[in-house]
Amino acid sequence: MSAIIHFGTDGWRAKTDGDFTAENVTRVAEALGALWSRRYPRARVYVGYDTRMGAEAFAALAGEVLAGAGLTAVVSDRYLPTPALSWAVAQDSRACGGLMITGSHNPPDYLGIKLRMEDGGTASDDFIEELESLIMPETIGVRGEIERANMVTPYFDHLCSLVDADAIAAAHLRVVYDPLYGSARGYMPLVMGALGIETVEIHGVDDEDARELHPDPIEPWVDDCERTVCETGAVAGLINDGDADRIGAVDEYGHFVSPHKIIALVAGHLVKNHGMSGRIVVNQSTSTLTKRVARVLGCRVTVKPNGFKHIYKEMCKGDVLIAGEEAGGIGIPSHLCERDGLLVILLLCELMAQSKKTLGQLVSEIEGACGSLKYGRRDLRLEPEVIEMLRTMLPGLNPHEVLGQEPVAVSHLDGLRLEFADESWMLVRPAGTEPVVRVYAEAPTIEQRDGLLDAGCELARGGFAK
Repeated sequence: MSAIIHFGTDGWRAKTDGDFTAENVTRVAEALGALWSRRYPRARVYVGYDTRMGAEAFAALAGEVLAGAGLTAVVSDRYLPTPALSWAVAQDSRACGGLMITGSHNPPDYLGIKLRMEDGGTASDDFIEELESLIMPETIGVRGEIERANMVTPYFDHLCSLVDADAIAAAHLRVVYDPLYGSARGYMPLVMGALGIETVEIHGVDDEDARELHPDPIEPWVDDCERTVCETGAVAGLINDGDADRIGAVDEYGHFVSPHKIIALVAGHLVKNHGMSGRIVVNQSTSTLTKRVARVLGCRVTVKPNGFKHIYKEMCKGDVLIAGEEAGGIGIPSHLCERDGLLVILLLCELMAQSKKTLGQLVSEIEGACGSLKYGRRDLRLEPEVIEMLRTMLPGLNPHEVLGQEPVAVSHLDGLRLEFADESWMLVRPAGTEPVVRVYAEAPTIEQRDGLLDAGCELARGGFAK
């Protein structure tokens, strides 16, 4: 029996010893080829792949299938980050989209397919629904000739043009770069070296640990980066996920710097040092720090449900300075209406160079101006029937009190979000693609944050927080 292929919030993923097979990749590519060739006859489609075993062969296969549908399939001649594929698509007026073979931030035994549309951005729900309806149980087997192209060099040349190379070179920065064995490895040290940044790369070559490390730029997977920063005296550690559309960071003391703080820092840098303006778009699990910084900058904040597809739609409307999510995906629409963890890294380097401050000093400065908040998240694995019951219950839930505090705002935009007078908040939401309920909280103290997390977990399990 053929596997049921369902695209989640950012593509389809499966285990390489399970459903991620040549047959299933072919089934997806045939459906995609039929859909794209009908809408855009003889258009170009770009195909890329990451560093995982078998990814290049799957990319070539997908390209041949797309070419067999009458499209011009251009396959990368080397592994590349997803933002490079997105940028290549967006720059070519003849392109109808792109297909990326990548495991992204998922465990090492996964591969997946990400789709990009003609602007380099994510596919709409309507497009995905139509695509899934066209995936047939068996393959047709029509193949065509592919072209090969270098999509990496033009992309990185463009990134370098967006920052002040002279200021960066004059600062003589030393940073640690951790691609987590992903598709920006080797490339970013070369690029940063060309800009005059002394770069120590870790996890840049496959070794015995490659199959154990999840390429997700959050703790505990950034522990090696934290240690290396302290050992080398670097001003920062900069981390990308497996396909480099997400970012994490470490300050000079080896402390993890969350994406919330990165969004705030880069937003301030774009306004103050690049003279840019516009809205800041975030999802509802993003820190209140972003809103406080936005008030200082005079920027309006737009809050959307979790999932970058919602942020992407807002970016396409225009007047957006920066957009980001709690998971580390950050996009700057003046460059690309999609996440780009590599551009954000270069902007952080530019900010450190121009300000003559380390990453930790920049974080301390922004917290001194806007206040320090304690943020946390817990993921609860519950039975599917419990999650469905919670999903049904949350839209009608309106607690009058939690931990002795009365909510001043209640949102059912995505799950249940409660805000309190001191700007602390709690969010409970079932995940969209796995049997998990995510509980988020932020407060002025660790004790208050943990109390809100406990209350949210109790609610998720079927209790009622008081």
